[in-house]
Amino acid sequence: MHAFDVLGDPVRRRILELLAAGERAAGDVGVVVQAEFGITQSAVSQHLKVLRSNGFVEVRPEGTRRVYAVAPDPLREIDAWLDHFRKFWEPHLDALATELARGRRERRLQEEADRDRPQL
Repeated sequence: MHAFDVLGDPVRRRILELLAAGERAAGDVGVVVQAEFGITQSAVSQHLKVLRSNGFVEVRPEGTRRVYAVAPDPLREIDAWLDHFRKFWEPHLDALATELARGRRERRLQEEADRDRPQL
């Protein structure tokens, strides 16, 4: 399965978002995903299986639980593929950063001018 096929599903994307914050037991993932998407624990398990079989998550046993974590390699591959397209949004982000810095500078200068102004 192609990486974008795996990530094209909103449930699998949400699972990865949950795991991006740190390792989680399958049951903990299931509780959140079931509540948000209204699917069964069995369906959550199938999504975890797809993520695992395509290398997006790693699993380790911890007693009777299965603990999942994000596996970085497939995400690095996606990031490398996206490099071809960064030119379409990075200049816009650079311009935004410049405007934000300009706004901070103007506010700082205004605050300094207000402090230097005599109080009546």
